[in-house]
Amino acid sequence: MILKAYQQKKTFKTPAIPVPELSLDPCCSLPIFCIQKHAASHLHYDFRIECQGVLISWALPKGPSLNPYNKRLAIRVEDHPLAYRHFEGVIPPGNYGAGEVVLWDEGIYTLAGMKAKKDIENACLKGLEKGHLEIELHGHKLKGGFVLQQWKKEKNRNWLLIKRKDQYVDLKIDVLEHTQSVRTCFPTTI
Repeated sequence: MILKAYQQKKTFKTPAIPVPELSLDPCCSLPIFCIQKHAASHLHYDFRIECQGVLISWALPKGPSLNPYNKRLAIRVEDHPLAYRHFEGVIPPGNYGAGEVVLWDEGIYTLAGMKAKKDIENACLKGLEKGHLEIELHGHKLKGGFVLQQWKKEKNRNWLLIKRKDQYVDLKIDVLEHTQSVRTCFPTTI
């Protein structure tokens, strides 16, 4: 995975924006995911999964859902450095993505029947190439199976994020009502 597109858009003069790290995080034996609530030009949620040292990323204009009947648009954006997984703060005006960022959820992800990080990441890459990826999220707010399905494969950035039917489905709760950061536990203003 190459961070060239990320590096071209970001301004690294600003200390609030993490710079790419070169090494993998040795502390986690399974790949991580995070969701950042991002009040940029339009409020959205950035869904990121770790794969081979970077965060593969999608922008979710309406955020995630625990309802399998709510198919959420997920727009593939440039990969981000792994260091970005903990970022919360304000990206200053004049920078790409300027606005408040809150770490809305984080955890690990797995794929059915796989226990080794390398195997999970290799299968993740194959799923991304095919335009279909089924993952299990183990986060604070999001748990259980989710599917990422690409629309019309050919160079299309549009995907769908769909909750799988499992014990974590909740048709009554709007998970987006839980606005607090998973890091600070304070409600956000965005």
